[in-house]
Amino acid sequence: MIGRQQGLELLKKYLKNENLIKHSLAVEAILKEMAKMLGEDEELWGLVGLLHDLDYDYTKEEPEKHSTITSQILGGLVPKEVINAIKSHNYQHSMQVPETVLDKSLIAADAVSGLVIATALVVPSKKLSDVELKTLINKFKDNSFARGCNRKKIELCVDVGIEHQVFLELSLDSLKSIADTLGL
Repeated sequence: MIGRQQGLELLKKYLKNENLIKHSLAVEAILKEMAKMLGEDEELWGLVGLLHDLDYDYTKEEPEKHSTITSQILGGLVPKEVINAIKSHNYQHSMQVPETVLDKSLIAADAVSGLVIATALVVPSKKLSDVELKTLINKFKDNSFARGCNRKKIELCVDVGIEHQVFLELSLDSLKSIADTLGL
């Protein structure tokens, strides 16, 4: 299995959009903390988060192909469970039904990262350090806020054994820990 450094090199080779790279780093951070909480392999889960959108620049106009190119790029470099999780986060098009804890965790982490960042962008300082858990919970409950953020996907955290508030706190703390990297 490739390591994080090789994963970062692949990420920078295939993704040119700086915001997508930051998004991938955010999902990586959340998944690593989820893995720690659930007693799973932090390195493996982090790699899934880091590489989940590897082909996005090539497939953004063709969502039905999203994750397919990534699975081809990563074939032989990562365990099958990594590829399955990445394909399952685009289950609407890939037909890879999310079944495992890792599959569902990726979907939840992918969705919540957008909510956390959107919340940071509406606080006056635009800094993650100034986002309080209470604010994030309120933004989660407000369906008019960050409408593109799929709350049903975030709720998959419950399916993997993490209650909503704990998941929101874990996600917020994860992103605060890499706030400098995210520029927030």
